[in-house]
Amino acid sequence: MKATIAVLTSGGDAPGMNAAVRAVVRVAAHKGVHVVGFEDGYEGLVDGRVRELTRQGPSGPCPIDAVDDALPRGGTILGTARSARFMTVEGRAAAARNLDGMLGLVVLGGDGSMRGLHLLASEHPGRFQVMGVPASIDNDIGCTAMALGVDTALNTIVEACDRLSDTAGSHRRAFVVEVMGRRSGYLAMASAVACGADAVLVPEEGRSEESIVEAVAKLVREGFSPARGKRRMLVVKAEGVEIPCTRLVRRVEERLADVEPRVDLRAAVLGHLVRGGAPSYFDRMVGARLALSAVDAILAGATDEMCAWMPTVQGGVETRDPSVRRFSLERVLEETAALLDPSSTVTRWRLGLLRRVEGALAI
Repeated sequence: MKATIAVLTSGGDAPGMNAAVRAVVRVAAHKGVHVVGFEDGYEGLVDGRVRELTRQGPSGPCPIDAVDDALPRGGTILGTARSARFMTVEGRAAAARNLDGMLGLVVLGGDGSMRGLHLLASEHPGRFQVMGVPASIDNDIGCTAMALGVDTALNTIVEACDRLSDTAGSHRRAFVVEVMGRRSGYLAMASAVACGADAVLVPEEGRSEESIVEAVAKLVREGFSPARGKRRMLVVKAEGVEIPCTRLVRRVEERLADVEPRVDLRAAVLGHLVRGGAPSYFDRMVGARLALSAVDAILAGATDEMCAWMPTVQGGVETRDPSVRRFSLERVLEETAALLDPSSTVTRWRLGLLRRVEGALAI
């Protein structure tokens, strides 16, 4: 039987997934290993829906054209989904049967994908190797400084905020812009600094709705006062801050009913717009390098690990790439849980940085 590695993309799509799939295929083919892809994430793995990603060339396996052509495309050519069936013992047993005879599996996805991969490895030891590659625009995966898709998503947010600032300045207007990120405020924090926002709201601060409304109303009132004389204001809000964007705007408007001339507040929810688009140079480069380390690890017999970019924690296993180290999925999941809790060193650092820069944001 020919040596084969499988790859799938799971959970929310992220720009750079196609770049990483392409790199898995090219690196493996260069080493004489065929690659197949499972469609629609773990759903396709459970069902056994597989497609060939390499063909036999004159000198050995080589990528099919669709793989090479996918490099500049956002999303994922393999398709992705969240699978309730895979999160059952029976579902993972079916998935394991569809991997029998293969060297291993590379999974690109977020925290839920890594959790599922760890369960698969734990329940079926020795049958195949598994290796994770962090891919999530939320950047809420432990051990890695960046996940695939984050850089492209940030560029999209900054461009959108710059455009909103243009129109806001023309109309003496304030915008509250909501960005994705689930329970993580990373996208909001980073984009707020990059686009020169007046303030940023993130779930890690744990503020009450009343406190948020008061703070935004005070900021807008002072910003549009004759003494300050601003013509536009921008507040970036993470989706994990539970007050809906439109409700926040409506409540702030009520607090500013006495301001003359009247301040115009608008809500803008970027939503899934942030997920799409061609991957940036950074996401293409990081995707390729993480994929290289993942294939190397599987061919070396490693399993139940994730490749991390510029690790945020000590330890791990060295790779031939000085920017990439491998960590056990068990540790990755522990660090992921801590990221959403004040106990995490990374979270404390991010919040500390945000508090130090808040004065700069509100100028």
